[in-house]
Amino acid sequence: MKTVNAIKQLNGTIEVPGDKSISHRAIMFGALANGQTTIEHFSHGEDCLSTIAVFRQLGVAIDVSSDKITVHGTGIESLKQPSTILDVGNSGTTIRLMMGILAGRPFESRLTGDASIQKRPMNRVITPLKTMSAAISAQEGGLAPVTVSAVEAITGINYDMPVASAQVKSALLFAGMQSDDVTIINEKEKSRDHTERMLQQFGGEITIDGLSISITKQPPLQGQNIYVPGDISSAAFFLVAASLLAGSKVTLKNVGMNPTRTGIIDVLRDMGAAIAETSQPTTGEPLSDLTVSAAPLKATEIGGSLIPRLIDELPIIALLATQAEGTTVIKDAEELKVKETNRIDTVAEELTKMGADITATPDGLIIKGPTALHGATVSSHGDHRIGMMLAVAGFIASSPVELEDAEAIAVSYPNFFEHVEQLSK
Repeated sequence: MKTVNAIKQLNGTIEVPGDKSISHRAIMFGALANGQTTIEHFSHGEDCLSTIAVFRQLGVAIDVSSDKITVHGTGIESLKQPSTILDVGNSGTTIRLMMGILAGRPFESRLTGDASIQKRPMNRVITPLKTMSAAISAQEGGLAPVTVSAVEAITGINYDMPVASAQVKSALLFAGMQSDDVTIINEKEKSRDHTERMLQQFGGEITIDGLSISITKQPPLQGQNIYVPGDISSAAFFLVAASLLAGSKVTLKNVGMNPTRTGIIDVLRDMGAAIAETSQPTTGEPLSDLTVSAAPLKATEIGGSLIPRLIDELPIIALLATQAEGTTVIKDAEELKVKETNRIDTVAEELTKMGADITATPDGLIIKGPTALHGATVSSHGDHRIGMMLAVAGFIASSPVELEDAEAIAVSYPNFFEHVEQLSK
């Protein structure tokens, strides 16, 4: 249990943790490449550390220090059969992408995770991988633990994605890059493209034509030097907090500005937030310094192709909407139901405890504002993004908030409360 008290304002400059999605993939591509990969500004959240642990079990040497990760890659063919079950902890990215990587390996492996992972749907990855001749079995309902067995060869697939999911897409790309056939993936909406970008950075070959992506067996990948931008999903909590607290001005250094991830910036500006952007030089993903100041806010409607670009930020946007003038509608966001929690129901349930006027719908939320929030005993339900959203709610509440299971925040932002203290002095 952590007590969160109201904050008058936030001022100063911080650098949020490295992007979680990019950190995962840097380890994965570094492990599959030949030669040394160095990763700076890596996310040391528990999810990404789980990915490191999995590859170590597969025989990859990885050195970890506070300022740099070094992956000693010897190529995908060098991965070894693990002697024990691969534990991904709380990381949905790790388990789903690893299924694609392991689908083409000549050995059997088993993947599992914590109680949350064992409730999350895996058939969205298993079903198309089986169509590619992968041998994958799971528990009833397509739940972990998942067993991936050896096959003679992965075959190509022409697959129409039923939902916009970077995890599913990436798993199929990792499998497809091990096949002599061509795999074509057709997206409904553009999802985050970190896998495609990083494959090319490591010397891989991929064809992208609008919403259609083609891949086949890759030439040997070569180790790279990677700088991981700040995670915009982590930055979102301070973008919202500074927007809500009068007199605040916060600069977030080197935040990743991949266009498939910047929906949060578009929505905040549409709602009236004051955000200044200064582009920074980079050899990898685009990045900028973001400076946000408190501003009056108005309601908005969020749906359609915008949803994949801010799916992880919707809980904190819902909190922002409780303080905006008018009725905010979030729709087309069914994907929120299969995150670490059912984030639609969890957001509505927890913010209602604090006095918010918020209603869950089958595909989103309806939030009326502005509404004063008061203290309450609330829970992250083991979901890091729910935990940080409720902490920010505590910053603007009229009385203290008691946050249960606050330690879940360490999954993506271990020093979140340290940064809060730094900015609130």
